[in-house]
Order: sequence, then structure tokens, then C-alpha cells
Amino acid sequence: MPVTRQEHSVNLPLLEREPELAAAAKAVDALCGEQREPREPRQTTSGGILVYRGAAGLGKTALLSEVRRLAAGRCTVWSARGGETVTSVPFHVVRQLLHPALTASELTNEPTNELTREPTSEPADEPMDARELLGDRYEIVGPALGVAPPGEQPADPQGVRDGLDTLVVRLAEMRGPLVLIVDDAQWADLETLAWLASFAQRPVGGLPVLVVIAYRTEEATGETEQHLRSLGSAAKLLVTLRALTSEATAGLARAALGEHADDPFCREVWAVTGGNAYETVELLAKVRDSRLDPVEGSAGELRALGASSRGKGLIARLEELGTSTTRFAWAAAILGTDISLDLAISLAGMGREEAAECAERLRAARILVGTDPLEFVHPLIAGAVYRAIPPGVRTAMHGLAAWAVSRSGRGAAAAAPHLLEVHPDGDSELVEQLREAAAEHLAVGAPDAARRCLERALLEPPLETVRPQLLYELGCATLLTSPATTVGHLRAALDARRLDNALRVDVVFRLAQALTHNNQTGDAAHAVATEAARTEEGPARMRLQAAHFLWEGVQVIEDDGPERSRRLAEMAGGLTGRDNTERVLLMLRAFDGTARGESAEEIVQIGERALLNGRLAPGVGWTDPAWGFEPPSLLGLSYVFADRLDQAESLFTEGLRAFEISGWSGGHLAFAHALVGYLHRRRGRLVEAETYLRESLRLADRVGNGLPMHWNAACMLLDTLLARGHVAEALEMAERYEFITPRASSIAIPDAPSVRGRLLLALGRTKEGIAELEAGGQALTARGRHGTVMAPWACDLARAVAEEDPRRAAELASYARDRAERFGTHTAIGVALSCAASLEKGPAKVELLAQAVGHLEASPCAYELAAARVEYGIAAESRAELARGLELAERCGADGLAAQARQALAAGRLPS
Repeated sequence: MPVTRQEHSVNLPLLEREPELAAAAKAVDALCGEQREPREPRQTTSGGILVYRGAAGLGKTALLSEVRRLAAGRCTVWSARGGETVTSVPFHVVRQLLHPALTASELTNEPTNELTREPTSEPADEPMDARELLGDRYEIVGPALGVAPPGEQPADPQGVRDGLDTLVVRLAEMRGPLVLIVDDAQWADLETLAWLASFAQRPVGGLPVLVVIAYRTEEATGETEQHLRSLGSAAKLLVTLRALTSEATAGLARAALGEHADDPFCREVWAVTGGNAYETVELLAKVRDSRLDPVEGSAGELRALGASSRGKGLIARLEELGTSTTRFAWAAAILGTDISLDLAISLAGMGREEAAECAERLRAARILVGTDPLEFVHPLIAGAVYRAIPPGVRTAMHGLAAWAVSRSGRGAAAAAPHLLEVHPDGDSELVEQLREAAAEHLAVGAPDAARRCLERALLEPPLETVRPQLLYELGCATLLTSPATTVGHLRAALDARRLDNALRVDVVFRLAQALTHNNQTGDAAHAVATEAARTEEGPARMRLQAAHFLWEGVQVIEDDGPERSRRLAEMAGGLTGRDNTERVLLMLRAFDGTARGESAEEIVQIGERALLNGRLAPGVGWTDPAWGFEPPSLLGLSYVFADRLDQAESLFTEGLRAFEISGWSGGHLAFAHALVGYLHRRRGRLVEAETYLRESLRLADRVGNGLPMHWNAACMLLDTLLARGHVAEALEMAERYEFITPRASSIAIPDAPSVRGRLLLALGRTKEGIAELEAGGQALTARGRHGTVMAPWACDLARAVAEEDPRRAAELASYARDRAERFGTHTAIGVALSCAASLEKGPAKVELLAQAVGHLEASPCAYELAAARVEYGIAAESRAELARGLELAERCGADGLAAQARQALAAGRLPS
């Protein structure tokens, strides 16, 4: 909830900060723009990132306060601050930052500056309806912001970050320029920092949003440091603050104590504080309080006074205030920031009247400020008090704090930071609290926070009956962020003694998914096969067998593909799709038949049995966790290659929309864009295809590097770029994603060796291209895979070897034509006829091309028709056919093919 900040006791000076202030003023001016006349629109605004970093006490907060002052009355300013004891609370800082826009303000009519605790001239925020503001992202982003209840399914972290981006952009459009200020970012939660770092990668200079960050360099480590470095790299201003010089310290001393402060005394002030602005102000305040004469003769007393402001001196000063006051200060330090008075009272174990007296003594000693909530005057003081608590007492107080927070109704997630600090003691109730907190974290899109809770619960340790379920939950929490870690947890769950059979099937299925995401598709197939062999006949075994067919069928290398296909055909032969396991088996059977080059008509019939009233059945949809998105993807691709592009489009657009609605903006959405892009490629809409496929790779790049989703999207994009005639771009993309060197354990669509071979041929690397196509063809035929549309290696190889080995070329062309006729689609037959024509001359060539054009005119694949028509026009010396081919090539975006047609038309030898 929003809090009213009190006036801060320490106002740090802005000495020797002129360049930083000038840069801040320039940034605010660029953000707010100039307005010459009242009715004239503002000039174009420009946001960006400002980052101030340095050691504690150098005046970062004062700089942020000045930024706020510069922006006051000109734009909307919202602020937040990290806290040392709440770094593990997901989205803690972003909730502070955006809360004023999402809830009715509880501030007074005279709002206060979040950083200086001083009144500002800004108007109070008008309350907004969060559901209306967030729109269709309410259920995705609302839980992370604390304005909507968590959903039942885990939220995709990237989807939450994208939703926050959209929210900030919309707020900037509605309210005008925004300034978002985050102080003590070294203690911000990782979820907030991950969002800020990703937001910084957007073209924020074109948005009216200025993000201002300050952090302590010595406190930023691990992932926090990585995110802050990313923000610094994107910043228009990155400043590392330095300590005050002796001259500036002397000026500060004379301003505080009088001009009679002599040089030796001022030099000792600088020596004692090291030019630290905060320590200098505190020391000078103590000099003033003690009525010490600021002359050389008093300089010797400065070190003792300075020591009382930090470390042991501060703690000694605290202890002088009494045992009860010290205990109350400890309670405040345990709670961290925005300290609830009720919680502090409960934790300190005292009455309200006694607590009020303690709080007043701490305010007078410049240790705390505020009433309810309370805050420490400076994070340096909070840290010193927290570290002064004896370790055993500190642990016990965290346990009490967890109980108090839970009892207050704030929920398990709010208590989690304290639960994480409690020593393991076999407490089954604590295990359940941590599991509950992890579920809440997952629901708001914070899997790393969930992982920390579950890992801590594992150390408790849990009861033997609970441990397998806990390991499974831990594996689910780390699947998207660390598949390798997931594999370890799930294998441990399988080894647990008290794992029941129903959960065991779920564990194995999730293990197979993790292995595939970790590029271990063969291990995934082996895992489900082993489990299926030990499982009794029934639904569980059938589900495992279906999973085995899935992962074995999509791996690159397979020991006995024909036998697997035979078993799959036998199992699926009598299935009608009465339940979801049967439906998945039918989807896998349709795809396997497509890869084998069986009758496309029969494949479509199998696919129809896998649907319920023409749609995906509940439980096997794109976002259903039981089976994953792979089965509907394979069914849709079967429709693509069977020339049923309308059915495929219906499936793929449904998947894209389902992921968007669910907020799955990571790998799932990347794959959905790839599928829609490849559908456009098959239709001959090459420009649209390239757009979707590049977006797929952009989305995949945000998730990680070298993932299966990269492999598929890159393969589809290369195929599209080659169809467009953009060979140089295709090579650049292949090198960027290391596509030339095969390293994926799962197949790509279309067939990766076929695409690599085509690229090598286009580059003039003929021998390498032939070798790639031959090796790919041998591997496919050994597995019984003869689908010439999915894997067009034979046609490309026939053309490549035609000159040196015409007999081999003829055999390949005959093989391609035979397999195409068995498959039976107009596209497959038309492409095979074009290949056969490329080996002929004269009337035979023209006749074959005429047949190819006839088939492709009945096909939904416009690019293949354009290529055949251009080739037919050249062979038949028909200007009319060439012109039709050129027009179609231009509509497809096939620039290389269009150039070939223009060149042939320009030759001038063709009859009209």
C-alpha cells in the first residue's frame, strides 16, 4: 500500500556535482520538451536511462532528489527504493514504483517527495481502475503488481515483463512524460531489475519515459550486478560518484559551523570521513550538538565523534538508549523498509505505549524517521543495526517475523524473506509455508523466487512423504530458467522411496520435456521408454508410450525408425480419439505419416480423428500443461505439408493467440511466431513470413542462446530467405545461429540438412552442398522418411549432380517423383515434375513444366507456382508466361526469382 514519507533528518549537499546536475537537467528538459505558447503542442520528447553509482554515503539519493525537483510540475514522477531485507520479495520495487497509478492514493492533499520526505508541488494522483488500465493484461500483470489475485497457472516471466512495458508506455501516453526513480537498486528484487534491464533495451529514447537509477557499487553482486551493468550500458548518462575533495569538505564544514572553522580542523573532518558526504554531514551535526569549537585544538576529538556515527560506535550509541529501545531497533531492522508499526510491536514483544517511546528515542537519535510506517534515516544505519543483532537472535527474530507477517494476513509470499533466514529444523509447517510461497511466486511470474523457497524447504528437510512432491515442484519451477537443474531435481524425485505411481508419470513426462529443452532429446526418449516398460497396462502406460513416440520421433538420430513407425501405426490404427492420450497418439501418427511420405489424404483423416468437433480438445490445447504444445504443433505441420493450409492456419493462429492471452511471451510465443511464419512461407507470402520468423528469433533471443526454438526459427527463416533470393542475408543468419554446424538433438522444420545443402549450393560451395544433401538423404531414408515436401533434398541433389552424373540425377528425380505421387498433393507432384524437367531439354522439358504448372495452379503454394511458371516461360520462350511468373514472383516477395524473370524478358528473344 502507498505510504506517507516523513521529512528526512539528513540532507546531503550537492557539492562538486555540477556536471551530473547539468546532465540531469538536460535529460529532464529533453523529456518534458519546450512549449512556446500555451496552445502549441510540445516538441518531441525523449526519454532514456540515467545511472548514478558509487559507494554508500556519496550523495546518490540527493542527486535523485534533485532530479525529482527538476521534474516537479512538468511531468509525473514516481519513486521506489530497494531494501536490504526485502531483496527476495518479487516485484517489491516495481510495486512501489507503479502503485500510485493503479490504486486510489492514500496520500494527503499535500503529497510528499518519496526521496527527500519533503512536500512537493505536484498534484495528488487521481485513482485509476487497474482492470481498465491493464486491459487484457490484467490477469497477467495484475498479480505481479499486487492488484489482482494470482492465477492457477504459473505466469511467464517474459510475459509479465512485456505487460509492464505496455503499462508504462500506456501511462506515458495518458499522463505525459514519466520519470521513474529507483534508489538503492543494489537491493532491488531481481524481478524488478530484470524488467528494468529488458525495458532499457527498448528504444526508450523515443518514449517519454526517463528511468533514473542509483546504486552502491560495493553491494551489487551476481545477477544484480549483471542487470545493473546492462542498465549502465544502455544509459545516456552513467556516473560513478567520487568522494568530496578536502576543499568541498571545508566549505561544507564552514557552512554548518561558521566561517571561523579553521583549515586544520576542516582537513581533519575530511581525513575522518574520507570525503563521504553522509558521514561528513553526520559528523558536523555531532560537532554542533556537542558545541565543539571548530578549531585546530578540537580536531583531535573528531575521530571519536565520527566513530559514533557508524559501526561499533553507532551500536554503542544505540545501546545507550536502553535495552527495550535496542530491541525495538532490532525489530525494525529485521522488517527492513516501510516498517509497519504493528509488526514492529509484535516482533519486539512490547506494548504500544512502550513501542511509541522507543520509536521517539530512535527518532531523536537520528536512527529512525516516521511514525507508521517507520524507516531508518539512512540504509547505512539500517545495515549496521541489522548486522549487530547476534546471529542466533537474528535467526529467531526472522522466525517470529514470519509468524507475525503470516498472522497479519499478508500471505506466505510476504513471509518468505523471513522463512528463508530460519535455520533448518525439520519443521513440516515451515515446509508447507515455503511451498505455498513458491506457488504464489510462480503465479506472479517469479520462478527464481519460487526456486529459492523450494530449495530452502528441501533443506528443512521435508517429510519423506512430501519430498517427492517437493522435488517435482522444484523441477517445474526451474524448467524454463534452467533445464539442466530441472533434470537433476526430477531424477532425484524418481529415486525417492515414497513416490506414488500417479505422480511418477508426471515426473517422467516433465523430465522428458526438460531433457529436450536441454538438447538431450535421445535421453528424453530413453527416459519415457524405460518408465513405460516398468508400468502396468493402463492409461498411465499408454500416456508414457505416447510420450516415447513423441520424443523418439523428433530426435535427429534414431536407431530403428521404421520399427518405431510400425509400432506407432499399429497402436494408432484402431484409435478413434475417445480420450486425450488417443488424440495425442493420432497427432503423432499423422506427423509420422507425413515424414514417411504416406498418403496425404489418409494423413488428414487421421488428423481429423485427433480433434473434437474440428478443434483441439480441452487438455491437449496449446497452453495445457499435461501434454505441452508439441502435439498440436506436429498436427498443424502435417496439415501444412498436406496442402491443408487453412486448417493449419486455424491451429497456428489459435496457438499464437492462446500464448498471448496467457502472457507466455518467452519460448512458447517464439515458437508460435515461427509456425505462423512458416505457414506464410508455404503460402508464398515471403515478406510476411520473414517478418514473423525474425520476430520469433527476437523473442527466442530474450530467453537464452542456442535453444531448440532458435534452431527451428532459423531453419524456417533460412528457407524463406533463400526463396526470396537473399543469399547473403541467409548466410549471415546461418552463421549467427551456428546453423552451418549441426548441433541440435531434435529435428527442425523443414529438414535442416536439406536447407543447409540448398544454402551451400546457393553460395557456390557445390561439393559441400552435395555432401550435405547426400548425408541428409541417407539418414532420412534409413529412418523410412520419404516426405519430399518436408525434406526436399532429392530434388536439389538431382540438380546439383546433373552435369557430372546425369544417371544419378535421373534416379534421384525419379525417386522424388515416385514419392510425391504416393504422397499425392499437387505441391509435391508439381515440384517433383519441375525437378524432372530441369534434367530434360526441348519439348520434353516444356511438357513436364506445363504439367508442373498445372498441378501447382491447384496448390495453395504460390512461390512454387511462380518458380515453375518462370521456368516454363523461359523453356517455352513465352513472354506471356514469363510475365505471369514475374507478377506472381513480385507478389510473393521472391526478389531473386523476379530478377531472373526480368532478365529473361529483357533479353528480347521471346515471342509475345
